Amino acid sequence: MDQALVASVRRFNRTVTQRVGALDDEFMTRARPLAQARLLWEIGPGGAEVAALRARLGLDSGYLSRLLRTLETEGLVTVGPADPLSGDGRVRVAALTTAGRAEWVELDKRSDRLAWSILEPLTKQRRERLVAAMAEVEQLLLTSMVIIQPCPPSDPRARACVRAYARDLTQRFDDGFDPARSNPVHDDELIPPAGVFLLATLNGEPVACGAVKLHPAAPAEIKRVWVADSVRGLGLGRRILTELERYAAERGWTAVRLDTNRNLTEAIAMYRGAGYREVAPFNTEHYADHWFEKDLAPDGLSA
Repeated sequence: MDQALVASVRRFNRTVTQRVGALDDEFMTRARPLAQARLLWEIGPGGAEVAALRARLGLDSGYLSRLLRTLETEGLVTVGPADPLSGDGRVRVAALTTAGRAEWVELDKRSDRLAWSILEPLTKQRRERLVAAMAEVEQLLLTSMVIIQPCPPSDPRARACVRAYARDLTQRFDDGFDPARSNPVHDDELIPPAGVFLLATLNGEPVACGAVKLHPAAPAEIKRVWVADSVRGLGLGRRILTELERYAAERGWTAVRLDTNRNLTEAIAMYRGAGYREVAPFNTEHYADHWFEKDLAPDGLSA
């Protein structure tokens, strides 16, 4: 890693934490540090499951419990089972009290004032530059927060992705999408050593997926590349595609192929941009209009 790049990131982090008051013991002069204020904000007027808060904020369970206890002691938050009548305490929910909702409103107002204090000294042109730069930084930071890992295709998160994938195809294809008319992809084909299913998560939530089947004595086959609308533009499709190619190459495959529908224009552009060339049909997929193949080097890149 280039040390100059690392130094730039560290300098940026120091500037941001100082400017937004992250180092203050009393964030925005509200008698509590940033961690407590942020947690209060994330709970919000509608409340939130404790597990969701932990995933969203990336907090250790013990640390989150201590933060919640502090807010409870201050009379701002209550924590209890989602359904008190069921007797099942596994799903716990944090909710704001009346005092907590009032504090949330005050935080909202002060956050607006803090944002304005950052923009106010700048000219109109510089404000626009700063906001545009912030949007780009936010997008890149979100990209760096996405975790891509192998996942059993039977995992509920993987199942949810595949269902979302099918819904997207139903909306995009001319005549909809009926899984019964598509060539089947069985779970055992996506479990090592036969293949792999990759799941991408952001703050613990599944946001993208892709799979590769490692056919004996034939090119590997890419399947089920899907990206949620909420994270489009982060380059996740290309990143997953690259990881699938690398997975196949590291296991000795020298080529990879896939099929796709003519309506998936963004995917077709991505495949062409990634070095795939159009080839003759290699299967009888009902919904396929284009078939692509790519040679792989041992490092997973184009040969």
